[in-house]
Amino acid sequence: MLMKASSQSLTEQLAGRFSERIRHRLLAPGARLPSVRQCAEQHGVSPSTVVAAYDQLLAQGMVEARKNRGFFVREVGAPADGQASAPVGPQGIHVAAHWIVARRSSAPVNATALIRGMFHKISDKPQPGMGVLPAEWLESTFMPAAVRKVTGTKMLHDVSLQYGEPLGDTSLRRALATKLAGLDVPASADQIITTIGATHALDIVSRTLLRPGDPVMVEEPGWAVEFARLTALGMHLLPVPRRADGPDLDVMAKYCAVHKPKLYVSVSVLHNPTSYCLSPGSAHRLLQLAHEHDFHIVEDDTYSHIAPPHASRLCSLDGLRRTIYVGGFAKILAPNWRIGYLAAPRPLLEQLLDTKLLGTLTTPALLERALALCIEQGQLRRHSERIRTRLDLARARSVKLALNAGCRFAAEPAGLFGWVDTGVDTDALSQRMLDEGYLLAPGALFHAERKPSTLMRINFATTQDAAFWKKYAELVKRM
Repeated sequence: MLMKASSQSLTEQLAGRFSERIRHRLLAPGARLPSVRQCAEQHGVSPSTVVAAYDQLLAQGMVEARKNRGFFVREVGAPADGQASAPVGPQGIHVAAHWIVARRSSAPVNATALIRGMFHKISDKPQPGMGVLPAEWLESTFMPAAVRKVTGTKMLHDVSLQYGEPLGDTSLRRALATKLAGLDVPASADQIITTIGATHALDIVSRTLLRPGDPVMVEEPGWAVEFARLTALGMHLLPVPRRADGPDLDVMAKYCAVHKPKLYVSVSVLHNPTSYCLSPGSAHRLLQLAHEHDFHIVEDDTYSHIAPPHASRLCSLDGLRRTIYVGGFAKILAPNWRIGYLAAPRPLLEQLLDTKLLGTLTTPALLERALALCIEQGQLRRHSERIRTRLDLARARSVKLALNAGCRFAAEPAGLFGWVDTGVDTDALSQRMLDEGYLLAPGALFHAERKPSTLMRINFATTQDAAFWKKYAELVKRM
């Protein structure tokens, strides 16, 4: 609460609270501040105090006033008077291609708001908006043992004093080839390239196959980080509605006829944020469309470790001809090891490898070799099984609490995430919950263009706390 006895005025305290959140990107560019009346009620101050605080933020260039609409966090690079001009990127370079695309189809919500929330600890409470499992869920004895094994021998000297293999550690690529064979994805070790996490793998594919201005089909709702990353590269996003069985193929066909897209980015299994899984029929029709219109598909299988058995994957049905498989281990094993990989058609391998070499040269062989041991000895598989069992129990508890709090699930609960309809504007709700120490993931984050949403994504592992749902219900009732 704001303190009347503080050395700062209530106006200064309120402006400082919003200013800190904007600096830490807990309030994303484009986010709407609460109305004067709502803010006054929420913080127990007079409307004139709120007006004065918003005026301070306006003077500092942190927000902008939009006639008859309210106050909004300034977009990165947006001029104070609201006139269009190209934003400035690192080293003072004007991001011309990005700006052209963004002005044509509204820049996506700044996904770094959620990412920064992962690193900027706002409280000790479980965080419903987080995209990862709790650290205590990932603890194991086999990971440290694997690291000790690869660093306690001559191997440490051999792999530390020279660059690693361009494609990645051979032992890991062989282990990954075996793992993919279990998913019916036909990839030999020499078709696999290791990367610094799955996001790096997606970036390699984009930088190899695309040029600024190229049209790219993305799922909507979809992964906010991917929207922001592609937009930063200057791509023209084409949002495809994601349904329970897969993408809206009619919309895709129209895009193909008009824009001739070069790439489609998909999370086929346990889609983020809905947890939908692609149906075999939809997968077959999608691959026919890709063949007919000559575009590639990059399939992000980030959640494969917690996926249901026999889930349909495009790469399995296609045999890595028009598809590129992307995977990683941050969600299930070791986020800070930053190990990901891609498996690609042979004709694309050299181009993809060139892009990797230009960006990172090689990847850390020590951790790759330690991961290979965890896979070869079956420890990763057993660990994943334990996580799935624990997640199933957590999901059941979270769903019950959410329903009791008045939520409705917009998609059948599955996997790590729930797609929840709250019935209120979740942008506004997220700001109120932030005051209570909870970071939410409002629905606007998962759309290529910002628009109000009553939906939010919850993490089933971090929403088992009845105290969170009690506070949630209280605040929703007031909205």
